[in-house]
Amino acid sequence: MTELLTSAQMRAIERAAIDSGKVTGLELMERAGAGVVEAVFEEWPELQKAPHRAVVLCGPGNNGGDGFVVARLLKEWGWQVRVYLYGDPEKLPPDARVNFDRWKVLGKVGTWDNFEKLKTWRCDLVIDALFGTGLKRGLEPLSEFFWDMEDIVDYCPVEPGHKTGRPAIVSVDIPSGICSDSGKYFPHEKNYNRFAATAHLTVSFHRAKLGHYLSEGPKNSGKTVVKSIGLEGGPAVQPDEIVRLVEPPFLGLPKLGDHKYSHGHVLILSGDVGKTGAARLAARGALRAGAGLVTVGAPATVMPECAAQLTAIMLRQVGTAAELNAVLGDTRINALCIGPGLGLSDESSQRLAEGLKSGRAVVLDADALTLIGRDAALFAMLHDRCILTPHGGEFARLFPDIAERLSAPAVRGPAYSKINAVRAAAARAGCVVLFKGPDTVIAAPDGRCSINAAVYDRAAPWLATAGSGDVLAGFLTGLLARGFSPMEAAETGAWLHVECARKFGPGVIAEDLPEMLPAVFRDLGL
Repeated sequence: MTELLTSAQMRAIERAAIDSGKVTGLELMERAGAGVVEAVFEEWPELQKAPHRAVVLCGPGNNGGDGFVVARLLKEWGWQVRVYLYGDPEKLPPDARVNFDRWKVLGKVGTWDNFEKLKTWRCDLVIDALFGTGLKRGLEPLSEFFWDMEDIVDYCPVEPGHKTGRPAIVSVDIPSGICSDSGKYFPHEKNYNRFAATAHLTVSFHRAKLGHYLSEGPKNSGKTVVKSIGLEGGPAVQPDEIVRLVEPPFLGLPKLGDHKYSHGHVLILSGDVGKTGAARLAARGALRAGAGLVTVGAPATVMPECAAQLTAIMLRQVGTAAELNAVLGDTRINALCIGPGLGLSDESSQRLAEGLKSGRAVVLDADALTLIGRDAALFAMLHDRCILTPHGGEFARLFPDIAERLSAPAVRGPAYSKINAVRAAAARAGCVVLFKGPDTVIAAPDGRCSINAAVYDRAAPWLATAGSGDVLAGFLTGLLARGFSPMEAAETGAWLHVECARKFGPGVIAEDLPEMLPAVFRDLGL
């Protein structure tokens, strides 16, 4: 899986490389600027044919130094380039000052006071090298610029042959105004709807940062590419601090012979009249994920309703805690799914408690999360074979103090992120927590953490449909039954869930998702 870095981790890697004598800060800056130009030409090959026009916006730190390198390289390529500096050149860091002086040999540096001239100068490319990963707070003087930046094409009309129109906006490291650790906007006193630069392309170095995949980061980054600057082989991030993107391949997905019980037996608890659909969706998901057998446990009142809908999925009467206890006497049942359509009655709470008391691997979703959130005794029964799958509202009911901290504005950086929140929640609950969203974050109690990112070219907005979460719960339970650990099941199931939506495409509904799994498995070569 691809590792993602915080701004502090990236600085430590750079500092270690410089301190070792293998590279200088000036060399790293040169490589970064060259990487930006390379990425621009790869994204828009037509821009390699000089001359074109660029505006390079440089900030007061090393991100601005990268911008001066970009400006110089484009000038040497034959472009017309205008450079603006936000800040005092006398206060630039040493390496950035060197590149400021190198640019001054080739061209002028405009001040922020005359930046308005951009609106009368038609350009092809705007480079946002203002703040990058170093920004720690909102900057009021720039908020109006960020507001304008999204609409800058009004000043530079679209021309045929350029797929983004004029100009292309490219951010260095991360769009200025976005916290690189959390993906959050830094707020401003003025009530602008847009608080950060909005790029078509963002160029990161060595590794992508957390903020490229969390919160508002993907929306503002446009497309993110990572360029090497020669830091490979540097110090490793500590294992308990690593955050990875969930990516295939997944070991253990093939079914290798044996019989149905070799691949586990799932029990999914159903709700009462009119509430059985969620459990049936989860059951279909578990069966398609490869569980050998799947049983829906339903109250007596809904046995006919379920029987009319189920074929390969079995059915047992499980409407009370006592009935559940009796069914769990079958030790071949090794994974439970509790919550989809379960209801919030006392009987539902008792069945939930019985399921937790069994010690079996269990996915807790929907109504089960609400019951646990309002009952400390149930919360105390959570164990390390559980997976909690909350969306935002359910997370707030389970962990109100953590959710409050997560929702607070990013006044100072690094801001409290979804990574921080889910790690804290998993440690408190003593089990895996999968916090759903386009930036789904999964964490285990020992600090292991990953992001299943449905953003950029993996975006799957069609998953915002009723019942899709029930199918996800089924996928996870089916994988648990097959012997996946809770963390492995959560990561694998979340990835497959997104791929099923992408495979079907627009118009997908929850019933379609399990039926796409065979095609996704084939794509994985299974």
